[in-house]
Amino acid sequence: MNIPSPLKTADYGAGVPFDIGRDYNPYGPNGRASERQAKTGLYILLAVMTSLFLLFTLAFLLRAQYADWQALTAPLQPLADPWQLWINTGLLIGSSIALQWARVAARRQQSRAMMQGLLLGGALAAAFLVGQLWVWQQLSGQGYVVAANPANSFFYLLTGIHGAHLLGGLVAWSRTMGKTRGGTKPEQLSVSVELCAIYWHFLLVVWLVLLGLLTSTPETFAAIAKFCGF
Repeated sequence: MNIPSPLKTADYGAGVPFDIGRDYNPYGPNGRASERQAKTGLYILLAVMTSLFLLFTLAFLLRAQYADWQALTAPLQPLADPWQLWINTGLLIGSSIALQWARVAARRQQSRAMMQGLLLGGALAAAFLVGQLWVWQQLSGQGYVVAANPANSFFYLLTGIHGAHLLGGLVAWSRTMGKTRGGTKPEQLSVSVELCAIYWHFLLVVWLVLLGLLTSTPETFAAIAKFCGF
């Protein structure tokens, strides 16, 4: 499956190209217009991503109604006590908070605090991805491979798509970090840092929804599906 890059809305055919790693200077010529264009592009991207995750969530709920579905949260199954996922969730929450710290620091033109927030946010996001790979390794090592059970397939699919979008965000993050090390002033990077923070917050919300879905009991799946009319 080809997963669209989360770096530019042009990849989604939105027609509003923007790069969340680019330095939009709100104080330069046409700065406000450029800032509005960048934010509009990001919001279009997030709307498309929301649709993507919503479709996969609906497919998950529909597939969970078949008899061959063996929930990973059933007793004695690996996600009956998903403590690894809770650790990873804490890392992603910390990453989102750190990016918000950098966002506020950039607005206040506090270069050192902005760089610290960016560094911490990126490091925690990378740790989250490593933690997700660790969970994958644990599952596959216990025989819960993709082809063994539809529930396994959806777990790898949903966490993989989320991780791919976060990895794309790290690419943009690395470009912003490169500019901070190159001496670019905080006011010139404030929009880029803000776009990164918004993107991180969005992926945190998506992950919390996925976490609730992936760690729910079979009875919860059935109740949600019945509520949705499946």
